[in-house]
Amino acid sequence: MTDSAFDVIVIGSGPGGYVTAIRAAQLGFKTAIVEREHLGGICLNWGCIPTKALLRSAEAYHMATHAKDYGLVLEGTVRPDPAAIVKRSRGVSTQLNGGVGFLLRKNKVSVIWGEAVIDKPGQVSVSATTKVAMQPQVPPPKGTLGAGSYQAKHIIVATGARPRVLPGLEPDGRQVWTYFEAMVPPSLPKSLLVVGSGAIGIEFASFYRTLGTDVTVVELLPQILPVEDAEIAGLARKRFEKQGMKILTGAKVASLDKRGDSVLATIVDDKGQQQRLEVEKVISAVGVVGNVEGLGLEKLGVRSERGTIVTDGLGRTSVAGIYAIGDVAGPPMLAHKAEHEGVLCIEAIKGLPVHALDKAKIPGCTYCHPQIASVGLTEAKAKEQGREVRIGRFPFQGNGKAIALGEPEGLVKTIFDKKTGQLLGAHMIGAEVTELIQGFVVAMNLETTEEELMHAVFPHPTLSEMMHESVLDAYGRVIHM
Repeated sequence: MTDSAFDVIVIGSGPGGYVTAIRAAQLGFKTAIVEREHLGGICLNWGCIPTKALLRSAEAYHMATHAKDYGLVLEGTVRPDPAAIVKRSRGVSTQLNGGVGFLLRKNKVSVIWGEAVIDKPGQVSVSATTKVAMQPQVPPPKGTLGAGSYQAKHIIVATGARPRVLPGLEPDGRQVWTYFEAMVPPSLPKSLLVVGSGAIGIEFASFYRTLGTDVTVVELLPQILPVEDAEIAGLARKRFEKQGMKILTGAKVASLDKRGDSVLATIVDDKGQQQRLEVEKVISAVGVVGNVEGLGLEKLGVRSERGTIVTDGLGRTSVAGIYAIGDVAGPPMLAHKAEHEGVLCIEAIKGLPVHALDKAKIPGCTYCHPQIASVGLTEAKAKEQGREVRIGRFPFQGNGKAIALGEPEGLVKTIFDKKTGQLLGAHMIGAEVTELIQGFVVAMNLETTEEELMHAVFPHPTLSEMMHESVLDAYGRVIHM
């Protein structure tokens, strides 16, 4: 096999792409990965990881400004330093970017630096990178390959997604931001309009509000966090509004009028009533769209719908030898879904026994304050399916660890099938729930019954005890409420 011939070529080095490439190499495939900008993709460089670093800074600021609640005295004024916050966030990404390069080298995955086009099944052409995102192009890692023609029996598209742009909300990088600009503010805006209340919009709204920005969120649907359970979303809204955030649901931004150092937004509600809001900055967070263009997919007959590639659950597209995983293969557009989907895809190619991805068991996490996490069906979805359900609830205020942490506001909610005892869904809001949710994810994957959950021993004192109590509550056996 020549230097230009591989068993597997993965296009895109985000979480889905690099994990797929490493697993392919572990399975004995000669593997290459094509990347045009940054190892680690959007998630590591501009999404999941750096935003969590920003939110950690906001959390530390919140704790510092509430030190007296914990019996502490801080001398002097505590204030956010935007430049230092951004520097820390970018440093975290840089460190992990190097880590991805190390893992690829360790597993003998060849890196091809450039932009890929699939000429035909089995052949990929790579040209020099012409597109640069938010930073100057980093130097190609040592030992990487460059422009040229490459062959592989299996080509896996893992090109991810980019911010969706709506007419009238086109980002300009100065007054109207996407998440790219929102992560590297030169200064903290005094006022901010966030359009869209999904995970991206709410995380940035939470970050900026915690640091003192006057934040307004506009959501087209009747509920913020539209994919979450309505009860949890309602609790979240109350907490956000208590923090001073303004939230407008059932409303849309009809127009933006840029006026020097401000933007005048015209907002229309579902009854046709208008209001105008002048802000310093606007963040457009109306979702993302798959990066399907420029790959040569259309001419090859690879089927796509609504801006994403159609696959069969194991990454196979409508054209043999071409696969797609991660955001470009459709929702839910989550890094952990991309990683798992990639592993299933390459293991199926190897001929290992695998099951198609069950999207109902993929957890979702929003790292705002308070945190929100969920897995499985919402109460409304379960009832739409005609299920008779048992609902369990346990509030944070009934948990000793939550009170000791100074985090007494929150809820753990569980949904069971009344007839079978199957755990259908779990929904949480409060401190550290993004860490707790995995317990219910494991339970659902193991098809654990309500009896097994009720008889499991949870350590004390922990936040996880609320998970136990919520299950007990669903069956009329709650202890601490």
